[in-house]
Amino acid sequence: MKKITILLLFITTIVFAQNDVVSFKADIKNANSDSIVIRTRGFSHTIKGHKGSFKDTFKASPGFYQLFDGTEQTSLYLKPGFDLSLKMDAKKFDESIKYIGKGEKENNFLAQLMLDMEQLSDKIAQATPEEQNTAITAKLEALENKLDDPEMDADFKNMVKMQLQGQKKQLQMMAEQAAKNNALNGKPSPVFNYENYAGGSTSLEDFKGKYVYIDVWATWCGPCRQQIPYLQKLEEEYKDEDIAFVSISIDKEKDHGKWQKMVESQSLGGTQLFADNDWNSEWTKGFGINSIPRFILIDPQGNIVNADAPRPSDPSLKQKLDKLLKK
Repeated sequence: MKKITILLLFITTIVFAQNDVVSFKADIKNANSDSIVIRTRGFSHTIKGHKGSFKDTFKASPGFYQLFDGTEQTSLYLKPGFDLSLKMDAKKFDESIKYIGKGEKENNFLAQLMLDMEQLSDKIAQATPEEQNTAITAKLEALENKLDDPEMDADFKNMVKMQLQGQKKQLQMMAEQAAKNNALNGKPSPVFNYENYAGGSTSLEDFKGKYVYIDVWATWCGPCRQQIPYLQKLEEEYKDEDIAFVSISIDKEKDHGKWQKMVESQSLGGTQLFADNDWNSEWTKGFGINSIPRFILIDPQGNIVNADAPRPSDPSLKQKLDKLLKK
């Protein structure tokens, strides 16, 4: 999960020191929970709410935190004396985040950074090595320029600048992985034969003659769950077309029951499969999968069309499918 990796870079910089307080308020439309948690290593503070409204003051040392709403998470920068208000729609979690009040500049920068990094990772996935390097360098330079704002907290700017150097290395690793994914396109797909929630087992061969759009996910993956409504909409729209929608869970065996319960409770459609050895399944390793959600598109002959296909929420996926299916 790209976003979580980025967040972890920030969390490791936390410094514990002062005992002053932070005021924090959040108005969340379509809230996922009646409480939110602000946390980092060695610190956790829960704020109870009502109908999406949360408010509290608490002691917090200067540094980076996670805000977790029960399903999704984002980064926060807090400092004693901050008086921060958040407004967002949980159904459009990252895209809708907006802060106002003391600390707004720093936290709006972080919110935009999360979006920029996700968009950049999607861009470099389809680019040549030269284009990847150019895009990464340009984006990081643009972010550093934004940090020249004199109204931003000096400690915040210094810590983010250091983190951006680590971010460059991570993006370069992602670019290398993207090149490996692109090299798989056009080749025969690794095969699977996995347990089917509906009973028995299902193999890739069973879908011969159809395009196959595969969602690699797990019950614990928030970004995976976020894609479910979009995937369900696609399944309905293309139900009469020559395409199969297959979801492969890479949950560990101990969470097999959680997988079954979630498939039932969320009325998940398509073909629901459970991988035989989570991340270490031969099929999973054949695609070099090291983060989820991951989407894969295979043609009717069993060849890979796209080893890292667009997400269901990405409009370009529908355009691609319509072209392939001549819809």
